[in-house]
Amino acid sequence: METPAQKPPKTRRRVALGVLLGCLAVAAVLLLVVGRTTAPTDASAEAGFARDMSVHHAQAVEMSFIARDGSQDEALRRLAYDIIVTQTAQRGMFSGWLQQWGLNQSSERPAMAWMAGHGHGGTAQTSAAMPGMAGEEELKRLREATGKEQEILFLQLMIRHHEGGVQMSQALLKLSDRDEVATMAGHIVNGQAGEIKLMTDMLRQRGAQPLPSILE
Repeated sequence: METPAQKPPKTRRRVALGVLLGCLAVAAVLLLVVGRTTAPTDASAEAGFARDMSVHHAQAVEMSFIARDGSQDEALRRLAYDIIVTQTAQRGMFSGWLQQWGLNQSSERPAMAWMAGHGHGGTAQTSAAMPGMAGEEELKRLREATGKEQEILFLQLMIRHHEGGVQMSQALLKLSDRDEVATMAGHIVNGQAGEIKLMTDMLRQRGAQPLPSILE
């Protein structure tokens, strides 16, 4: 009875090396998948962005309701309605992310802490904690104004507010490549940049100009 021929040592080494490389490749894929699906932490840029942008959007919705109810101009009312619908929906997504990540909707961390060193240092136009936010006195003026005066003030405040949203979203894109968050930030940059142009044109039609820009 013949003894089966054994594989040469070099062949066995190549087989073992191939198995090892295959295992390493599988481990790398698993590590990538696990790393991409790991939930952001409480102190992460993603969590801070979701919480702070939700607050930021809430004020935009509030101002838009004032403008929609106070104006007779259909184009401006349509813009205000679009902001209400879009930013309310986005706030729902921010809330859903935090819930999915097992995080609280609010945090004891200071507002904008996640963005420190990425373009947020306060502005001369407002004392609010977030870029572009209207102050209480400005909101009071908006509520009390009427007609063309209210329309101009709304457009000026909302342009600056959108600039703040763009600034926050651009900072997030530098700090995170998590797909759903980065995609949302990109949508905010593009959408609000387009609305800034539209609102600037609306101001010119009313013989007015935007407030000094907070964008660098």
